[in-house]
Amino acid sequence: MTSPNGLRQLEAEMERQFSDAQATWNAVAAPAAEAARSMKATGRLLLLGMGGSHWVNRMAEPFYRQAGVDASAHVLSEYMRAPLDRPATLFLTSQSGASGEVVRFLDDQPQGTVFGLTLDPDSPLARRTRPLIGCGGVELAYAATRSLLVTLTMHAAVLAALGADMAPLRAVLEEASPPYSPELRDLIAEARNAVFVGRGALQGVADAAGLSLMELARIPVLGLEAGQFRHGPFEMVGPETAIVFLRGKGDEGDNIAGLAGELIGHGLRPGIVDLSGEAAVPGAVTLSLPPRRGMAAAAAALPALQRAVIDAAARMVPDVGMPIRSTKVTSGEAA
Repeated sequence: MTSPNGLRQLEAEMERQFSDAQATWNAVAAPAAEAARSMKATGRLLLLGMGGSHWVNRMAEPFYRQAGVDASAHVLSEYMRAPLDRPATLFLTSQSGASGEVVRFLDDQPQGTVFGLTLDPDSPLARRTRPLIGCGGVELAYAATRSLLVTLTMHAAVLAALGADMAPLRAVLEEASPPYSPELRDLIAEARNAVFVGRGALQGVADAAGLSLMELARIPVLGLEAGQFRHGPFEMVGPETAIVFLRGKGDEGDNIAGLAGELIGHGLRPGIVDLSGEAAVPGAVTLSLPPRRGMAAAAAALPALQRAVIDAAARMVPDVGMPIRSTKVTSGEAA
């Protein structure tokens, strides 16, 4: 029997993630404009975070480059050990704003203008940086859900201030109705290990989904870029592996059908969260979403995949959402 407390917390976060993301769009307009001015002045953006915060930074990273900013995303604990010594705007991302790495990084008085992306207005991150604060308060459930979509929306507000068209993403937030596939849920629930695969912003979604399934179902999971999946990890998949592709529109769906077809030819049945608008791949478990690309694709795929992962995990462990070795806010690498 699943833990009512852990599962209930996860569902409560997901139920309000769209409304909180919509409210966040309006709430962060002024600091987003300030952040855009800063990165125009420096020409460079460093996106720093841990766990799910790093993966949502990865979702946004390529679109800052498309907007003309030299942007790169880094795991905060490793960046602290080998920082880049060049003028840059820094985005420090943490839903709690209080993880050990964040506090240690701020204590070291980093060089450059630091903007904090967080959900807690009273956190060290909010108090000690120029904050963008997401709406709805801190996330309580173990495994990030709402915080990812809200943080993605904060990035979208900054990109809009840089001149990018974020109307497609806003349309996703207004729809607030991700489709559901019991077949995809069952594909994941019956697995002993898993691989999530994507390109572009959808690679960050794949990584975030992989992290969530590891946290909730406690099985080995990889999140990989599609090309990297073909270069070696093809050998580790088998009948007990859930292989889930994210297939975007245009170049964000390049060769996903080919990779899935290869696996099907080897007797495996992959899943595809499909936003390509192309014909479904015969033999795959397909969750079809309206055609989208870029940040809008990430915003649409993220909640849909969250639902499948959480429902699958609830069938795999008796106490889903109740960590046995971890805490929601960790001291991590602070020691």
